[in-house]
Amino acid sequence: MNWVGWPLDRIVILFVSLAFIVISIQVTLFHYRQNFHHKAMWIPVISGPIFFVVGILLTFYNMPWLAITFLILMWIGVINGMIGSYLHIRGVGLRVGGWALRNFLIGPPALLPAMFTAMSVLGLIAIYWR
Repeated sequence: MNWVGWPLDRIVILFVSLAFIVISIQVTLFHYRQNFHHKAMWIPVISGPIFFVVGILLTFYNMPWLAITFLILMWIGVINGMIGSYLHIRGVGLRVGGWALRNFLIGPPALLPAMFTAMSVLGLIAIYWR
């Protein structure tokens, strides 16, 4: 039922979980600033804290159903991050001037959805490592 010691995969799952809550706070601030004008903006705002809770539970309770849930959520996170990357890069291109450097500086953060994807991939690595 419980973990024995702190193996590397357990530490990585803890790190990924903590990273998701921090990323979620930043995403919520950015999307709140834009008044959630697109429904897809709610996806990382809602899913991030869920990833955090499931990851923390898995860190302290090594149960098979939690590992499967975390695995599914990380695949959902990869897909969400890739969709977000598309929407953010498209959003930069829709601004006046297109994909000019200034639009990358003041427009949607093009790399934040990639961070969401990267954290999900790291969570998948930790799960498959076991």
